[in-house]
Amino acid sequence: MIDNFAGKTAVLTGAGSGFGLECARIGARLGMNLVLVDVQQDALDAATAEMQAAGAQVLARKVDVSNAAQMEQLAIDVEQRFGAPHLVFNNAGVGAGGLVWESSVKDWEWVLGVNVMGVVHGVRLFTPMMLAAAKKDPAWRGHIVNTASMAGLLAAPNMGIYNVSKHAVVSLSETLYQDLALVTDQVSASVLCPFFVPTGISQSHRNRPGELPADKPTKSQLIGQAMSDKA
Repeated sequence: MIDNFAGKTAVLTGAGSGFGLECARIGARLGMNLVLVDVQQDALDAATAEMQAAGAQVLARKVDVSNAAQMEQLAIDVEQRFGAPHLVFNNAGVGAGGLVWESSVKDWEWVLGVNVMGVVHGVRLFTPMMLAAAKKDPAWRGHIVNTASMAGLLAAPNMGIYNVSKHAVVSLSETLYQDLALVTDQVSASVLCPFFVPTGISQSHRNRPGELPADKPTKSQLIGQAMSDKA
């Protein structure tokens, strides 16, 4: 466990809104160095200005977490600026609903790319860095938090792609916890499984990349969107 957060470094993906932004605010109050990561530039800029005004040292990067090369460069930038992070919050996520057979290949690629591969990249890039820091210093402590969802524990109808992606994050996180326990007691992992929270994920289509365009929504997808908006 990390006992004193002052001067420690946190990497937060999806830092421009929702849980990422709120956790960044907590980190700033605790005196942490903050690495703010988001795909939406204006939201990232606003979060950066807020955290700097609160006195935090901030490294901000616009990154598509599904992009391996961008995440690899992020890891390099973090290590050069702050060294190994003590807290990694793999939080960026997007949502999509509808009957599972009506989802297009591009729907699957978009949601799994962000929700699953974004977490995979965070784990594969920062875990070795954290383990190396722990090996050098017996007092060093680190923790990884991956955002899943209650959809990773249940299987609600009309949420097929999202359910699949969040079940994958739960499985990845539980495996990461067990694997870390085999090699160290200085670095561990948790999985966050919130229920319906007004984080802005229902409007995540605003950041859908142009190369993965959505088809005309089906009736079930429109219903799914309406349910998310209401929640």
